[in-house]
Amino acid sequence: MDINLNSDLGESYGAWRMGDDRALLSVVGSANVACGFHAGDPLVMADTVRRAGESGVSLGAHPSFPDLQGFGRRAMQVAPAELAAMVTYQVGALMGIAQSQGQRVTHVKPHGAMNNMACEDAAMAATIAAAVKALDPRLILLAPALSELAAAGRAAGLRVADEVFADRAYTEQGTLVPRSQPGAVLHDSADCLAHVLRMMERGGIVTVSGRLLPCSFHSICVHGDSAHAVATAAAVRDGLRAAGHRLRALPELFGPG
Repeated sequence: MDINLNSDLGESYGAWRMGDDRALLSVVGSANVACGFHAGDPLVMADTVRRAGESGVSLGAHPSFPDLQGFGRRAMQVAPAELAAMVTYQVGALMGIAQSQGQRVTHVKPHGAMNNMACEDAAMAATIAAAVKALDPRLILLAPALSELAAAGRAAGLRVADEVFADRAYTEQGTLVPRSQPGAVLHDSADCLAHVLRMMERGGIVTVSGRLLPCSFHSICVHGDSAHAVATAAAVRDGLRAAGHRLRALPELFGPG
């Protein structure tokens, strides 16, 4: 099948460096670029957009709660209007940087706690989907498979790319095992590849107990902040190709918007 491999990039900030974006951009097909609220800054955003363009990698905005110290992983309770403004502000900033370089943002993927909360909160998911659509109805919403966020994107009339994670374990409800729990993050590249191939072969999310939650998905994420991110992404890419799958950028899966 045709499948996309994505990673969260541009998560450095000022003099602080996170991940090996240059190496990951030679592996993945789509980049989710931090927009300054959980990581990233204007110069990092501009450099990441430029490098993605040079690598032929499609661009996505990766908005989050305003939480630099917590890397966007701490839950926040905000009013719908404030949430919509947060998303609009961040995605709009990346769209402006991309346009200045002759490029285009083609998808949006919320980050961290914002993403996790919207996966279970239908009203929050609807607010995010509406904000994305108001910016550009051609944008693809990259959302976890079986989530309220994916459902809200479809209800809003957006193109939705359902996502699974190569390096995260799943609960029996199809949500990510909290990072505070043992085994939530898969660190070994071979384990990540086996996890991905298991989901590809069985046709859905496979939980920590081995239970199958049937679903289709379009994209596989490898988190860019892991020390083993490049090795894991390369192992997943090579393993998918060896199994006969074709790797595509997100816009190639959906056609022109």
